[in-house]
Amino acid sequence: MRKKQFKAESKKLLDMMINSIYTHKEIFLRELISNASDATDKLYFKSLTDTSIDTSDLKIRIDLDKENRTITISDNGIGMTADELENNLGTIAKSDSLNFKKENEDNENMENIEVIGQFGVGFYSSFMVADRVEVVSKALGADTASRWTSEGADGYTVEECEKDGVGTVITLHIKENTENDDYDQFLEQYKIQELVKKYSDYIRYPIVMEMTSQVPDPDNEGEYLTEINDEVLNSQVPLWRKSKSEIKDDEYNEFYKQKFYDYNDPALVIHSKTEGQATFDALMFIPKSAPFDFYSKEYEKGLQLYSNGVLIMDKCADLLPDYFSFVKGLVDSADLSLNISREILQHDHQLKIIAKAIDKKLKSELKKLLTKDREKYEAFWEAFGVQLKWGVYADYGMNKDGLKDLIIFKSSNGGYTTLKEYTERMADSQDNIYYACGESAEKIALLPQCEAVKEKGYELLYFTDDVDEFAIQMLMEYDGKHFANILKDDFDLSTDAEKEAIEKKNEDSKEWLGKMKDLLGDEVTAVKLTNKLGSHAVSLVAEGYVSLEMAKVLSQMPGAGNEMKAQLVLEISSSHPIANKLASCDDETLNKYTKILYNQARLIAGLSIDNPTELADSIAELMV
Repeated sequence: MRKKQFKAESKKLLDMMINSIYTHKEIFLRELISNASDATDKLYFKSLTDTSIDTSDLKIRIDLDKENRTITISDNGIGMTADELENNLGTIAKSDSLNFKKENEDNENMENIEVIGQFGVGFYSSFMVADRVEVVSKALGADTASRWTSEGADGYTVEECEKDGVGTVITLHIKENTENDDYDQFLEQYKIQELVKKYSDYIRYPIVMEMTSQVPDPDNEGEYLTEINDEVLNSQVPLWRKSKSEIKDDEYNEFYKQKFYDYNDPALVIHSKTEGQATFDALMFIPKSAPFDFYSKEYEKGLQLYSNGVLIMDKCADLLPDYFSFVKGLVDSADLSLNISREILQHDHQLKIIAKAIDKKLKSELKKLLTKDREKYEAFWEAFGVQLKWGVYADYGMNKDGLKDLIIFKSSNGGYTTLKEYTERMADSQDNIYYACGESAEKIALLPQCEAVKEKGYELLYFTDDVDEFAIQMLMEYDGKHFANILKDDFDLSTDAEKEAIEKKNEDSKEWLGKMKDLLGDEVTAVKLTNKLGSHAVSLVAEGYVSLEMAKVLSQMPGAGNEMKAQLVLEISSSHPIANKLASCDDETLNKYTKILYNQARLIAGLSIDNPTELADSIAELMV
């Protein structure tokens, strides 16, 4: 028996196949199971026109022998002749499965066949964990079997041998452990079980392995017996390929909890099949609450990506935009152009089509939830609403049009409201959508300016998240209505007569207002009388682009300097008794009142004060 050389460029090419193409050694099991599935598919395909072929017990088997350090993967598929062994395994990058698909691409029976292989290199991943590989195969209709044996790049041998039944048996002689590599793990039942579940759970044929378990001894209490049984390791039929009408809610919930390690049922299940430019199945879940690491650097977004039921990527980030990073789930498509190792995509054209369809589907389902189950949507919003608002702001507002009808805010009308609902309730005379920012809706409602707005009969949106005002600035307007911050210097609901009256009061009070401004220095750009505070005495507003709330957010960013400060204006109510007091007091008293009022205004605005002890002492002194 003469050793033959591989029909390829030589040892260098095989070394590349073994050491460079695959990132993880554990991939070998996925590749060999996929090859076994292809062989079984081919036999099943042939049985559709040849009724003499028995397909009642098609399966893939895995056997472990720790003592002899072997893993055996066998199938009862179509098998290979000696020539096919030499052609398929002796020629690197020659795919019999790819040829099979090309030869039968016009055959209508191929619709039910899911041949996976394309490149003819998956088999060689065996050499990442094995120093010797034996393949015994008997082809359908053949009288004899053949054995292919190789220890790697040095070549291979093919010889005649005995084998019961049609099919292929691959035996891997596992390498000894090294300082850097643990090969023993692949001889453990739990590890093989884990890898089958991870990569090949949805291969359509049963993957069987002999499993050892401990069971109570019925004759001796407290004692256990070792029981050995064949167990099917894979689920076979993916849940997402079943009709939605066949699946109960409990099945979706259990699948989600087991697959994505959550103790709670999902808040929303989205199950869809898409056909067109790209054909794929998608099963997605929106959790009830954010994962514990959601806001950490360790969190990775992405959907699991399958090709014909075989896991290709555990988290494909390109399938989800950042604003949907909380979505869990998977996509299964036979249309993906995979690279040679099936670990990454060869190019992203189809992936972009799928991602666009998923984005559209998620928005559609959330809009449906918003319309049909408001309570459930608001619970979702409490958990993940900030993400959608960041989506409006991010990428220079590129996604704002698709998200603007999904965002909701608390308002003075009670509860949450959409922008559409707000504008539908607006009076014909109202030109703007009014909002105010603060720590909570309850605290915003107590702001002096809110009283005046409510007295006019206008509804007010409460912005309580850091991103809110930035998102609205990016949105600019909704249904032709612009947004107006009631805590800005230029906000004014006065009539022309009221504006003229307050201007006159400011002119008449110029002297003592100027003294207050001089005392506060650069802390404020102006001190003014106003008619916008209702029954309240004092308030701070901002002038220019940067609002009070935006300044708070920007000041927390690395490298923030003075340019991030809001330009503050101290406003004093012209109708409050304090205005008359300020106009008639001496300079020393005016100085005390100025500091007290300014610090009070800062507290009302949610800003810190430099010296709270001084404020307390000043108030106590005035009280005495």
